[in-house]
Amino acid sequence: MRKGRPLSGSNSGRHPDGPRDPANGSPNAGDPFAGDPFDPFESFDAHDRAAGRGPQRTRSGSSEAPAEVSAEVTYTRSRRQAGEAKPGQSDEDDSRKSQRPTRSLKARALGYLSRREYSRAELARKLKPYVEETDSLDVVLDSLEAENWLSDSRFAESLVHRRASRLGTSRILGELKQHALNPALVEEASAQLRETELARAQAVWRKKFGELPQTPAERAKQARFLASRGFSGATIGKILKGIDEMGDGD
Repeated sequence: MRKGRPLSGSNSGRHPDGPRDPANGSPNAGDPFAGDPFDPFESFDAHDRAAGRGPQRTRSGSSEAPAEVSAEVTYTRSRRQAGEAKPGQSDEDDSRKSQRPTRSLKARALGYLSRREYSRAELARKLKPYVEETDSLDVVLDSLEAENWLSDSRFAESLVHRRASRLGTSRILGELKQHALNPALVEEASAQLRETELARAQAVWRKKFGELPQTPAERAKQARFLASRGFSGATIGKILKGIDEMGDGD
């Protein structure tokens, strides 16, 4: 690329091989850029440099950097050491946590009882790991029973209600006995369960099988299943024979 040069004469063209005017044969005749001191085919950068505009070159040939350059921000991910506090966490926060009062034994017991019914023996096992020297577990349990928060009778009713639709009488009674309930409560639950034993067993059998066994192997399979659920042998025999009613529970 070359810069334009001024015209030296009327007949000297800016391009020796440029187009000539057919009228007079002059190479500059009809040239719209004849009076322009720059080559119309120069690049825009060359034209701007000639006019004093555009980026200035340094001695090395590279453009000068602009005056204001935004600083590049580099984000790094720091890794906390073991025991180091989280960002923004002060020692005051740690001290506040350490100064929080511990839950009392009764408050912890009420938290358990707010979720479901507990027997006295079961709740005692849950609270035993939290008993301190100044606590008396029996006093707390007596207080809960006096305030009707803790009730073995309600616990027995709740357990029977949750298990009756899936288990037989013997399984439910065995679970009640594990909670060291009053024998009178266990006997009351037993009478209630035996009255509904056949109906409950039929519901479980229909959901699992729905058809009477056709072979001895099928009969044995269905009998084992019902026995594993805790239903009595008399109840299982009546169901597999297709008897719908039962006089006595056992």
